[in-house]
Amino acid sequence: MASPWLTIIGIGEDGLAGLSEASRKALAEAETIFGGERHLALAGVVDRGRPWPVPFDMAGVLSCRGRPTAVLASGDPFWHGVGGTLAEKLEAGEWIAHSAPSTFSLAASRLGWRLEAVACLGLHAAPVERLVPHLVDRARIIVLVRDGQASGDLAKWLTDRGWGRSSIWSLSALGGPRERISHHRVDSYTAELDDGLVAIALEARGPRGLARSSGLSDDLFVHDGQITKRPVRALALSALAPRPGETLWDIGAGSGSISVEWALCGGTAIAIEAAENRATNIRSNASAFGLAHRITVMQGTAPDILSGLEAPDAVFVGGGLNAAMFDAIWSRLEMGTRLVAHAVTLETEALFADLHRQHGGQLMRVEIAHADSLGRYRSWVAARPVVQWSAVR
Repeated sequence: MASPWLTIIGIGEDGLAGLSEASRKALAEAETIFGGERHLALAGVVDRGRPWPVPFDMAGVLSCRGRPTAVLASGDPFWHGVGGTLAEKLEAGEWIAHSAPSTFSLAASRLGWRLEAVACLGLHAAPVERLVPHLVDRARIIVLVRDGQASGDLAKWLTDRGWGRSSIWSLSALGGPRERISHHRVDSYTAELDDGLVAIALEARGPRGLARSSGLSDDLFVHDGQITKRPVRALALSALAPRPGETLWDIGAGSGSISVEWALCGGTAIAIEAAENRATNIRSNASAFGLAHRITVMQGTAPDILSGLEAPDAVFVGGGLNAAMFDAIWSRLEMGTRLVAHAVTLETEALFADLHRQHGGQLMRVEIAHADSLGRYRSWVAARPVVQWSAVR
């Protein structure tokens, strides 16, 4: 295309006065201007303005393809904004963007925080549990929430979980004449219900939060006893070697503890579980860790349920692997895919020995014992030995 037909414009609370010459020119030339009602009002758009539909939909913008069109968004459209969504649906030459300072940047500049050291989250339409992986003592977090009511709900959620002595700032209309900033302790925060879109800044004080090492406490998970125990889970995750953006198939997921820890490393997981009650537990654990958007739970049995799934980067089989299931899984894997499987029965251990001979990899037998009471004394109580086979396709 000779020139982009779509201009994506970031606008702040200072309205037209804060826009660049290029942004104002694009607005003047656009036949149609999309945006939230607040954005359109800030830009003084009346006759050519089209508020976003509810529920949100890109179809209106795409229907204008080839004609001068503008989209208004808050601050930086590519940080928790509409810019990325649009760019994914368009060719590179179809659009151009003019960004303004993001709400995160403005909030950090008001508080004197180093933005690179701050966790920034958009929770307008996401559960507050998304905070869980970021909540550690002394963490600084900036969160965009829907309105004043949502900020009050957030403060109560934090207080109920032991973070009540944290500092909280409510920042609204940043960069404009109605800018307001207030500072409170979380457990004494009272929501300002008349506020529209609000940024909440949090300086966390409270529990230590989630450890970043593999092998979280079993007590953090809802389970019925079917869980890869903490030390064995740490060994499994070490072999699985999770990386951000990678996908895991967790077959026979049980409580979903492997999927949760994989997702905490920045990946996505497909947790496959045959039992309905365990599938329910996996969903509960995914939600509690703020990872429901990263963990897909599928109820069924492998290998039948694997048909049509996106190829994974790694596969974990916590138990029950047999020769037929292995052949069905292995044939679906792309070269370089990592597979880790555990066994506690002699029959599966024999299969692993054969697979190790055929395909190589690492074969390891792990025996763990815990100290426990024995009358007035203590003694070792041994758990069932676990055999781990790991290999790369």
